[in-house]
Amino acid sequence: MRGVYRVLILCGVPLWAQQAAMQLTLKEAEQLALKNNPQLSSSRFLEQAAAQTPLELRAAYYPTFFGSVTGVGADSGSRIAAGALNNPALYSRIGTGLTLSQMVYDFGRTGDLVESARLRAQAQAQSTTATKDDLILLVRRSYFTVLRAGALVKVAEQTVSTRQVLLDQVRTMAKNRLKSELDVRFASVNLADAKLLLSTQQNQMQAAKADLVSAMGIPTPRSLELEEAPLPADMSSDLGQYVRQAMQARPELRLLRLQHNAAQRFAKAEKKLMYPTFGMLATAGVAPAADQQVANRYGGVGLNMNIPIFNGWQFRARRNEAEFQALAAEQRTRDLANRIERDVRVAWLGVQNAIERRGLTAQLLEQARLALELAQGRYDLGLGSIVELSQAQLNLTTAQIAETNARYDYQLQRSVLDYQAGMIP
Repeated sequence: MRGVYRVLILCGVPLWAQQAAMQLTLKEAEQLALKNNPQLSSSRFLEQAAAQTPLELRAAYYPTFFGSVTGVGADSGSRIAAGALNNPALYSRIGTGLTLSQMVYDFGRTGDLVESARLRAQAQAQSTTATKDDLILLVRRSYFTVLRAGALVKVAEQTVSTRQVLLDQVRTMAKNRLKSELDVRFASVNLADAKLLLSTQQNQMQAAKADLVSAMGIPTPRSLELEEAPLPADMSSDLGQYVRQAMQARPELRLLRLQHNAAQRFAKAEKKLMYPTFGMLATAGVAPAADQQVANRYGGVGLNMNIPIFNGWQFRARRNEAEFQALAAEQRTRDLANRIERDVRVAWLGVQNAIERRGLTAQLLEQARLALELAQGRYDLGLGSIVELSQAQLNLTTAQIAETNARYDYQLQRSVLDYQAGMIP
């Protein structure tokens, strides 16, 4: 049943998923998120939309055809006296025809605009990749948080069980006047503290599961069971390797580089606004019903050159604006490169610290267990106090929590390093 359910959820979330139990691996959780998360879907649609812009601009290379049907009723021999500079003669007619308009030459401005749009479309594709990486990191954070919370719940349950046994033992001994009522009170306080810890960890586990389900973009299942993720391979001790990888692979940096290149091409296009443009216009048609002054057939072709002379310095302002935008994009790229290098260093140090903490917490846990055994033995022999035993129990619980946190923090820090270095598959 488990294998069948996995196939079903990876093909599409079923309607009954809210009532079904779910068992997942980390890889399956990532696949669900990439398939169902609406934020990633939105980014993909924006990428597809951006890919249409170069096609829109490239249309200027092709001729434009349009048809016309005109009917005019005019007072014979009348002339337009005001309101326009055109042929003032008006003739009654009905005419149809086709018109062709073609851009001939604009000193490469259209090509620059197309290339700028193409680079921006590529930048949007990198935005989609960045969104995917963010989503995978979010899933991994949530996944490891759920695993850690589940492990801490087990620690809390074990602590409650152990302290309940001690309380029952102390109560029995107090009834036989072998222990004082103070010992019972201390044991009761310790049990209440353990139950509070259990309640807190259970709440945190449910919150972590809600975050994971939200990241995967699926309905909330009745129960969620996660498999332990294997430990990642040993990391390289060469920090520079991760920095170089990040500079080449981080999609956010690629995005800004593409935007910078696009801004440069757009600035180049804006400079050419002051250049002349050449265009051709051709028209032909028939006038089946018209005054005798209007021929039954007509046609013409012309070549036009537009020369910008003065428009209130608008073109100069547009050129300056585009150049400043390109300079700003260059500085944003440099700033992001600096921040990425910093983030990779911090993540690398975080992994190093997590490795060290795993070893230290393992030692702490072993010493806390030995101390509890000694304290329990002393208390059973009447050589130790309930305070000593309670402190030993507290130390063991603290050590178990620290060891659990260190174990999953290592996996989380490795995921963060992979993200910062652009190594998320």
